[in-house]
Amino acid sequence: MTRNLFLAIAPLFLLSTILPAQQKTIKIWPEKIPGAIYNEKIKEHSVFINGGAERIYNVTDPTLSVFLPVKTKPNGTAVIICPGGGYGRLAMPHEGTGVAERLNETGITAFVLKYRLPNDSIMTNKMIGPLQDIQEAIRIVRRNSAEWKIDPAKIGVMGFSAGGHLAATASTHYSYKTYNADTAGARPDFAALIYPVITMNKEFTHLGSRKNLLGDNPKQEFVDEFSNELHVTKDTPPTFMALAGDDASVPPLNSTSYFFALRKNNVPAEIHIYEKGGHGFGLGKSGSTESNWFSAFIDWMKARKICE
Repeated sequence: MTRNLFLAIAPLFLLSTILPAQQKTIKIWPEKIPGAIYNEKIKEHSVFINGGAERIYNVTDPTLSVFLPVKTKPNGTAVIICPGGGYGRLAMPHEGTGVAERLNETGITAFVLKYRLPNDSIMTNKMIGPLQDIQEAIRIVRRNSAEWKIDPAKIGVMGFSAGGHLAATASTHYSYKTYNADTAGARPDFAALIYPVITMNKEFTHLGSRKNLLGDNPKQEFVDEFSNELHVTKDTPPTFMALAGDDASVPPLNSTSYFFALRKNNVPAEIHIYEKGGHGFGLGKSGSTESNWFSAFIDWMKARKICE
């Protein structure tokens, strides 16, 4: 290779090594957002903490970031990721983009959902705003499955903390007509719930998530409606769950109540309760066994023939 040729292609090579896995970001609602109220005072913004960890607030225009495998052959499986944050913010990247890139390494096509955060100032019904977004996200992936080389019967959801509540709501409320949708199905084919909020029962919910989603003094009918352990049926998708037994933010009873509801309805389910890890550990903390959950999740999908 001549020196001039090397100098010509070196910048291209460097660019190829630093390009992120994310290929594009698309609007969930390219036209009218259902139930939206325009409020110029509510502006999306990010706050960076703990050495650069991003937290996104006031999401008004939800998006879906597409992460296609580039170093590994796509295996046809897709996962839509819902970051947590108590329905008051979104935890990026350790519950979003970082997870998507890890999924890409296994050949799984990943999507990070930046969903609207419940807010009476921008929604006519804040209780269903996030659900509308994830239902449409699932439909978008299903509609575009051929373009993205995805098996339309292998589209799952993954959620962390309050994002886990949203993923569980998508798993149990997929038939709810929250907006005028087309015929594309909104039922996920499988779910992964990582230290999830499940219930709105005041005794063992995450109170911040409950307040943000339902308000200060919600009616019992709304508490029951969004307590997902009460809505499991035989058609709820197979579910993988992981959490730490020492989680002081979201009581482990959230996960175990959902697990036993799944088992009662003969829904395939697997749960991993690690001794330590606390809450919000993302892909794991060095030195603790909760770091193994991602490998266990991949093994579970392979055992169920969800991915190769």
